Amino acid sequence: MKFLQTSSIISLSILLMACYRFTDSKEVAVKQYQPNASTEVAYFASGCFWCVEAVFESVKGVEEAVSGYAGGFTDNPNYESIGTGKTGHAEAVAVYYNPAEVSFETLVTVFFGSHDPTTVNGQKPDYGPQYRSIAFYKNPAQKKIIDTAIARLSKTYSKKIATEVTLFTKFYKAEDYHQDFERRNPNQAYVKAVSIPRLNRFKSRFPELLKEEKK
Repeated sequence: MKFLQTSSIISLSILLMACYRFTDSKEVAVKQYQPNASTEVAYFASGCFWCVEAVFESVKGVEEAVSGYAGGFTDNPNYESIGTGKTGHAEAVAVYYNPAEVSFETLVTVFFGSHDPTTVNGQKPDYGPQYRSIAFYKNPAQKKIIDTAIARLSKTYSKKIATEVTLFTKFYKAEDYHQDFERRNPNQAYVKAVSIPRLNRFKSRFPELLKEEKK
C-alpha cells in the first residue's frame, strides 16, 4: 500500500508539473517583434513550446521564436482546445532567422538535437498528440534536408524515428502569456524542473551554435 501511495504521489506531481497544467490567462506585456526583409521563418514542434522556444532563441542567427499551434485541422485553436488533443494541432514554434547567419539545415540539427524524436506523441513529462514531434517544410529542398537528417539519425537510434514530416500550411500564434515564458518565469515549477534542464542539455551538446551570453 505504501508503494502504491508513493507511486500515486509521484504521478500526481508529474501531472501537476506538466506544461498543460499552467493555465494562467492573465494579461502579459510582450515585446512586439518586427522581422527584417531578409528574415525567414521555420516551424517545428517537439513537446512543450515553452521549452522549444527557449532552445531556438539561444541559437546564433535566430532573431525570435514565437510559440503557437500548427499541424491540425481546426481553425483558431487556443491553449484550452489543443490541450484536449482533439484539434490535431501540436504546440509549435515559429523560428524567425537570418539565413545569412544560420541555415535551415542547422535549425533542423537543433530540432533533432534538442528532443527525443523516437518518442510517440510526447516528450517527458508531456504526452498526447499536442506534444508530438513535427518538422514542417515549405518546399522540396527543405523536405529533403529533413528526410536526410532522419535517414542519418535512423542509423544511430535503436527505435524508429517518430517525427512527422509535414507540409506547412498555417501557424496560429499562442496567447501572449505563453511568449518568452521560460525567460519571464524562471522560478515556475515546470520551468525549473523541465524547461531549464532541457535547455542546458542542448547547450552542453551544441556550444558552437549558441549566442554569446549578454554581460
